[in-house]
Amino acid sequence: MTIRYDVADGVATVTLDRPDALNALTVELKVALLGALEDAAADDTVRAVVLTGAGRAFCVGQDLREHADALDAGDTALDTVREHYNPIVRAITGLPKPVVAAVNGMAAGAGASLAFACDFRIAADKAGFLMAFARVGLGPDTGASWTLQRLVGYGRATALLMLAEPISAEQALEMGLVNAVVPAADVAAAAAEIAARLAAGPTVAYAGIKRALSVAATSDLATALETEAEVQAACGRTEDHRAATHAFLDKQQPAFQGR
Repeated sequence: MTIRYDVADGVATVTLDRPDALNALTVELKVALLGALEDAAADDTVRAVVLTGAGRAFCVGQDLREHADALDAGDTALDTVREHYNPIVRAITGLPKPVVAAVNGMAAGAGASLAFACDFRIAADKAGFLMAFARVGLGPDTGASWTLQRLVGYGRATALLMLAEPISAEQALEMGLVNAVVPAADVAAAAAEIAARLAAGPTVAYAGIKRALSVAATSDLATALETEAEVQAACGRTEDHRAATHAFLDKQQPAFQGR
């Protein structure tokens, strides 16, 4: 198995499980990852997702041995981008539930891009990030051209992609690439803590926030405003909104049910 998938207390934990290969992405792993994300999206008991890696790395990106074999077989169009990476990124960004990346070690290339597609990134102090594409004569994939510049700005995104120099977890925090840096021994617990907090929150509202931000990132003001109106209308029909409004008026803490 290349993926571990566990659900507990409303949180699905998806673990890339090729530790001996630093969780490098083979076709088998990519297919399994997409399947796990689809399972999390379809499961109403799952209200938040944690994505992490087994062993000492988060994910070092494409498995280059498999990639070299594909090149030798004539796949110079790199079909895996459309067949696997693009659907995975759409699954993460379109998942109607928060996704937390627990970056336990090195995240490189497509592996780093997977983390950037998530809603939150908690990094171990020993973790690092490397946009390694240019080192092997490639442009970005796995959504990095879209996510990276929105996280750190156009200039820094250009430098990270073109110079392909590794950055530490602390540098990533300073740039805004990650939300928090914690001791390596605590990264799983820290990610689980924020995931549990999100799982206890207003799931429909979180899905609406993700949608509104995604639309606004590439639209004009009128479209963003209309999307906000649609999101609010959907949230206004939820039990969570009604109950939370009354709880606020009664000076009580709301108990969100995710519907």
